[in-house]
Amino acid sequence: MSKPDPSYYGLPFVSDEFNGMPNLYLGNSGLRVSKMGLGTWKIGLPETGDGSRVGKKEAFNIFDRAVEEGVTFWDTANRYNASSGNSERVIGEWLKANPDMRRNIVLATKVFGLMDGKTPNHCRLSRLNIKESLYACLERLDIDRVDLLYFHTYDGITPSEESLSAISDLISQDLIRYLAVSNFSKENMETYSNLSKKGFPVTVAVQNRFNILQGPNKKEKDVLDFCHKNKVSFIPWGPLGQGLLTDRYLDKAKIGKGDRLFDENAMNTMLTDVNMRKLRKLDTLSKKWDMTISEITLAYTLTLPGMGPMIPSATSIAHVKSNAKAGKVVLSAEQSQEISMAIQ
Repeated sequence: MSKPDPSYYGLPFVSDEFNGMPNLYLGNSGLRVSKMGLGTWKIGLPETGDGSRVGKKEAFNIFDRAVEEGVTFWDTANRYNASSGNSERVIGEWLKANPDMRRNIVLATKVFGLMDGKTPNHCRLSRLNIKESLYACLERLDIDRVDLLYFHTYDGITPSEESLSAISDLISQDLIRYLAVSNFSKENMETYSNLSKKGFPVTVAVQNRFNILQGPNKKEKDVLDFCHKNKVSFIPWGPLGQGLLTDRYLDKAKIGKGDRLFDENAMNTMLTDVNMRKLRKLDTLSKKWDMTISEITLAYTLTLPGMGPMIPSATSIAHVKSNAKAGKVVLSAEQSQEISMAIQ
């Protein structure tokens, strides 16, 4: 008897990629996320004065291209853009306009800070605020569940058992699927890890500040080591060093208003002689390999032990394409060694 034509079965039985983008397991869970994600903190409604840089029309173009490139892990927060909630609203409008895409997107948002009210009950990680905040997020996003919910920072006042119990409720109600945290120390991570052994929800990822130019301080190194040993995904925010790890800052004379480091008064802190020397070395390597500084930065960061997916922001389709390219690059051992030497 002849074997049936493979096309008879329709879709492949399993997949490790989408639209050419490799996917990673998030922590020790079964959730797969695109190796290169999309940060949306710059997306909002600029005409309202919320401080965002990308409006609805361009955001829709970015989202469309992200899906085409397989960039399906999207990161937002309720407080982005002056606590306006507009990043969530714009994502929600795109999802409503593209209902067939909802199941392809792994969507993450965050709760903690004062939002959706002004009383002390509208912040921190009490059962009340976690639930009320999530309900408001779902309303802005116009969806029925969030795939990944972050605690935006650690709450040293509310009992952790109370916070995690609220997450258990939300998971059982299928309003969220997984828990992650942000801006946690190693000690904070250990507290949650110990509680997970008692039946509380497992933390699958932590989102902390990190970029290869400055390297992790002791706090971030300890967290990264913890993640490597305990199968938690470390997701760096600011992996491009506020835009420094791009071609944009190679010539200081061309930097001015509209450049993030200039606008945020970070020139003296970031554009040091040491950093510029490292940046020029990375530029030399990127040209040799026909890539950009940001592409080799993101590709290299992905290789570090304990590291999870990247979530760089994008303000244009060109950024999405470049970031996606980095997610598909496989650096050789020799290339990784050269990058490591360049940033010493």
